[in-house]
Amino acid sequence: MRRIMAILLLSFLMAGCAGDKGKELFETAQFEEKQHNLEHAEKLYREIIEKHPGSDYAKMAEKRLAEMGKSR
Repeated sequence: MRRIMAILLLSFLMAGCAGDKGKELFETAQFEEKQHNLEHAEKLYREIIEKHPGSDYAKMAEKRLAEMGKSR
């Protein structure tokens, strides 16, 4: 029983970390945009889309790229 609980806890923590990473990347990309480092912001938005497909952050990143005129 302890083993199952440990696996469930670890899975939960790992899932939470992935979401936090998407958030962290998005916030960094927004900061880069504000600093007029658009090339790096674009790279970060594309990384979000690649590593977190289907997430809210990927959708927001796609929107930002489109607004920046960088969508493909």
